[in-house]
Amino acid sequence: MIKPIHILLVEDNDGDILLTTEALNEGKISNIISVVKDGWEAIQFLEKNGKYLDVQIPDLILLDVNLPKMNGHEVLKNIKANEKLRQIPVIILTTSSSENDVHLSYQNYANCFITKPVDVGDFLKVVSYIENFWISIVQLPTKIKN
Repeated sequence: MIKPIHILLVEDNDGDILLTTEALNEGKISNIISVVKDGWEAIQFLEKNGKYLDVQIPDLILLDVNLPKMNGHEVLKNIKANEKLRQIPVIILTTSSSENDVHLSYQNYANCFITKPVDVGDFLKVVSYIENFWISIVQLPTKIKN
């Protein structure tokens, strides 16, 4: 049996949060899903600051680019610059298909870049593919003890 993995969803759109969490919950793997709605809150969560002192560090991060307070590229840069966080795979999951966003994401060491499909059925399929690949197939690194 595959152990549940902890996914941090960094997304400000309530509809996309609902669709993503629904798709992950319907999957064949039981996941722990945490949601934060802006870039600054994502950093607070990952660095275990304030109300996030007791959170579990995620095994995988789904990160939107267009976020309030701190955009996804800034969050990604911060994650990859932090020795305790940089090994966590970060999947950019965004409505953007801008070449600049794609380039900047990989330049900042994103593990992959996925443009969210507009169609709900296609969106649910993409989340299912993410789950199948990143959770069922890929071996994720074990967490570094704090």
